[in-house]
Amino acid sequence: MNRPVFKRFGERPRFPAALWLLISCFTASLFFLLFQGGKLASMLFIIITLLSVYLLSGNWSGVKRALGTRKLTNTGQEAQLEAGQSLQISIQVQIPGYWPIPYMMIKDQLIRQNGEEAIFEGSLVPDWKRRGELFYSTPPLRRGYYRFGATECLTEDIFGFFQHKGLIQLQQPITVYPQTVTIREWAQFHQMLKGMQHHSTTTRAHRETTQINGVREYIYGDRLSRIHWNATAKTGTWKSKEFERESLPKTIILLDRTARAYADADEFELAVSVAASLFRYGAGRDLALGLLSIGKESTYFEPKQSQNHHKHILKHLVGVEADGYHSLNQIMKEHSRDLPAGCFFVLISPQKGSVMLQVLTQLEHLQMNPCHIWVHALPSHAVKLQGTENESTQEDWIKAIRSQGYMGYEVSHLADLPNLLGGAKRYA
Repeated sequence: MNRPVFKRFGERPRFPAALWLLISCFTASLFFLLFQGGKLASMLFIIITLLSVYLLSGNWSGVKRALGTRKLTNTGQEAQLEAGQSLQISIQVQIPGYWPIPYMMIKDQLIRQNGEEAIFEGSLVPDWKRRGELFYSTPPLRRGYYRFGATECLTEDIFGFFQHKGLIQLQQPITVYPQTVTIREWAQFHQMLKGMQHHSTTTRAHRETTQINGVREYIYGDRLSRIHWNATAKTGTWKSKEFERESLPKTIILLDRTARAYADADEFELAVSVAASLFRYGAGRDLALGLLSIGKESTYFEPKQSQNHHKHILKHLVGVEADGYHSLNQIMKEHSRDLPAGCFFVLISPQKGSVMLQVLTQLEHLQMNPCHIWVHALPSHAVKLQGTENESTQEDWIKAIRSQGYMGYEVSHLADLPNLLGGAKRYA
């Protein structure tokens, strides 16, 4: 039976052992002075009294009311960086009061979205204005959302008997985007648009319609029919009509998030980085890209030509995890109605074999143009041990799907992606 009186009794504050030791010494010196007397007892009592006053006065040193600010020196105010980069952090502390503080320990914590914590500790010596600054850098950060927890300030007296702590709330969110590479050109993709590989794909990539989209500056060589006479008369400078361009074929990127499909976390990070690099490539060329991401929750972004649309997709890629349990065949059956016919469908997955061939065939039956980017992260020691035999095994799968008329790439390192898409590596 929990009664309030017993509850209050159990919540009484517990004093540290050092405080009881100090009280015992002061009491003993007081009794020694009262019952023994003399110069020795008086001197001992005065010394212990002064030490007790000094030690107890540290409780009002101002550490509990400390103020501070945190600055990120290598990023902007939004605190956005790519995976693999480090943070350079500066913490400035202001301690109110007048009691001298010899030094101060600072403990900062960085918390990831999944609950992982990284603790950073350092010390500083306050100046005569009771101010101090601490610099530290984090190790290379993984992709994800981070936030700073409470910053703990700690100091001790010169004897190390008592510790005084204070907390500074300097919470700040940090976004670590997937690592990306710059793709200059995707050779087979543009060949497909021209009808050199998939004749069913439209070739009206950049033809202009008759729909006027706006007005632009006159370019030498424009025909008289393109000149916008009303805008020219109003502004006094030559203006030309800007016509809408017919859209490129829509592209859907499927990120395989099946947990059992990936050998380790690095392989999934490679898949996410490949997807982010493709969206970065599409955003720079105004391509209509969409994303199908199936994990614990189903997420589908329709293909659109918008910078904000690409930003929303990248924010989604920041927090994705390999937590899915649906098979690729099941995913395609459930979402086949949402996918536009005739689109270019890119599968980023470590899976291969008969299951992947069935998915590629199913996409072809849905009048889509499939492409498989086979992510296969290899540790450096595995590459040295297996050598050319491993490379031939990897190329067998790419040759197999290309013999069926499908596009395919094998990506083992993110840095190889621009050369692979640019056509530097050929599969016979």
